Amino acid sequence: MSEETKAREDITRFAKSIFDRGLTCGSSGNISVRLSDGNILATPTGSAMGFLDPAQISLMGADGQHLSGDKPTKEMPLHTAFYETRANTGAVVHLHPTHSVALSMLPDIDPDNVLPPLTPYTIMRLGKVKLLPFFLPGDPAMGAAVRGIAGKRSAVLLANHGPVVAGKELAATVYAMEELEENAKLAILTRSLDAIGMTDAQVAQVVQQFNVDYD
Repeated sequence: MSEETKAREDITRFAKSIFDRGLTCGSSGNISVRLSDGNILATPTGSAMGFLDPAQISLMGADGQHLSGDKPTKEMPLHTAFYETRANTGAVVHLHPTHSVALSMLPDIDPDNVLPPLTPYTIMRLGKVKLLPFFLPGDPAMGAAVRGIAGKRSAVLLANHGPVVAGKELAATVYAMEELEENAKLAILTRSLDAIGMTDAQVAQVVQQFNVDYD
């Protein structure tokens, strides 16, 4: 099996799992994978994640040209911005999960680190997650905003829209996205309960132990 064929099948398999578990709905959300030759596979625009055909997944050249498959997601500027600014990025996942979107609308979250440190796994898999302002879907300015972070974040949360996560390979990126949504759910569920989160010292221990980029 070729690298591209396997990547197409992996995208389809993970996309169906994401859809079946309600992490994104309808025709929302998109996934991309960068191949070793620099070309990028991306889910097509307007496609439902639960019903993808591997053969219809878009193939984009390293120069951004559409080479084959259906028309790619309109959110390609988001994806390419991560590939251009984070050298080890091999996959990007953008979804509209309920709790993450809800968290992005709350007035008192820290825009430089929207996820409160409730569990070590969010820190280990995501580092800090930055809140970006609202953009119209498909607006190239989203890509410019990601470039403005200069590769310092592996994940961002778009206000009133949803999270975007970049990782070394697809499985790890999906797992990090799931961790982001679970932490957002915990943050909302415990919001009025005076929950005891991790202390600064505990966060520092996790960062040091697992070599997390947490600037």
